[in-house]
Amino acid sequence: MGGSRASSTYGDAVRDLRQQLASAPSDAPPRLAKRTSNLFRFREPPTGPTLDVSAFSRVFNVDPDARTADVGGMTTYEDLVDATLPHGLMPLVVPQLKTITLGGAVAGLGIESTSFRNGLPHESVLEMDVLTGDGEVVLARPDNEHSDLFFGFPNSYGTLGYAVRLRIELEPVRPTVALRHLRFANAAECAEAIAEISKRHAHGDDAAPVDFIDGTVFGPDEYYLTLGRFTDDDVPHSDYTGTRIYYRSIHERTTDALSVRDYLWRWDTDWFWCSRALGAQHPLIRPLWPKRYLRSDVYRRIVALDRRYRLSDRLRALTRSPRQEPVIQDIEVPVDRLAEFMEFFHREVGITPIWLCPLRLRGTRTWPLYPLEPDTLYVNVGFWSAVDLRDDERVGDRNAEIERVVTALDGHKSLYSTSFYSEDEFRKLYNGAEHDQLKRRYDRDGRLPGWYDKCVRGR
Repeated sequence: MGGSRASSTYGDAVRDLRQQLASAPSDAPPRLAKRTSNLFRFREPPTGPTLDVSAFSRVFNVDPDARTADVGGMTTYEDLVDATLPHGLMPLVVPQLKTITLGGAVAGLGIESTSFRNGLPHESVLEMDVLTGDGEVVLARPDNEHSDLFFGFPNSYGTLGYAVRLRIELEPVRPTVALRHLRFANAAECAEAIAEISKRHAHGDDAAPVDFIDGTVFGPDEYYLTLGRFTDDDVPHSDYTGTRIYYRSIHERTTDALSVRDYLWRWDTDWFWCSRALGAQHPLIRPLWPKRYLRSDVYRRIVALDRRYRLSDRLRALTRSPRQEPVIQDIEVPVDRLAEFMEFFHREVGITPIWLCPLRLRGTRTWPLYPLEPDTLYVNVGFWSAVDLRDDERVGDRNAEIERVVTALDGHKSLYSTSFYSEDEFRKLYNGAEHDQLKRRYDRDGRLPGWYDKCVRGR
């Protein structure tokens, strides 16, 4: 299979998967039979064909000398990290939640605190085998006959095909990540520091390198940047996998240290801070909540059940509480527009805490379906909650306003959650003409969902 280092069973799995797709009804788009999802475009349970992709949920090979790994597309980052850390290596970007899959982070978008130096997960992909809508499995590389698919696959969200194997770059780690939490009085000061640190990979006169940057906003006058660096220092490690809660430590202490594994998953235990809405942070409940269930995928399933049976909606109706609109989004704006966005956001939305994460493309290479500008430093802003609607608002109005502001500030929005763009707007913002060309080449009969249908209409 085009350079795969996997064992012979990989070839059998590929043949089986192709047969599954070929035997599925042609008039019903297939879905992947996956145990977990990190999308917030909730859809009805599948009634059409599902593809068993369990054979592609493992790490096939780690090459510590070349610093690469061959990985099944449905492999979670939790399993991938567990396979690479014993070699003293990790993926160049490890998204925040354990059950995000490698293929999902490439077909969608992933980000984390190394993105200011390593870009996005798809930028460390060297090659991938893709099951296309036409039923073929093709090897896509940046320098072969399927380079158009290689560059066009990121942000396609399963509308062109599914990555079944990816070869990715890895980087060395050290046992400890030492942290510093820096406080800023407003968004402008924070943005200035982000730009300076991201350029120099250092802060102030300190000679110690900065390997990780992200930020947490607790209010309009309480911004924090957390700077991390690898170290071999033998220091005590904090543990935020049980009763202690990581995000609260950010404004309680100025320095900290975690094992590299605990640092990578520091946000997963409490789904950033969103577990508080489910009662998992209540001091009487926390000691009784089994530690193995302090995980983002457990919380995601609880929310999915709530959405499916409308339990929260019914409770609000009974208590005559205000109507609410979920506002669950990640956006990116250039660093010099961050203060403008945050001023709007604090005034018109008001959700806190908020996550900040700087990112820059690794080089001059661009990715047509998510057109970031080379040499531009962006800041990802993540906010995940609900807002009370005003009397004159409909559900969707606040999200649509956020979209308008992000576009006006030369930013972009990730598509893992609900979107409200018109089809013309969507095609303009995400390069619909390029997607059309790829669709015609790799999914001629339209077996897979349409891009706008899937990402905006939620079909």
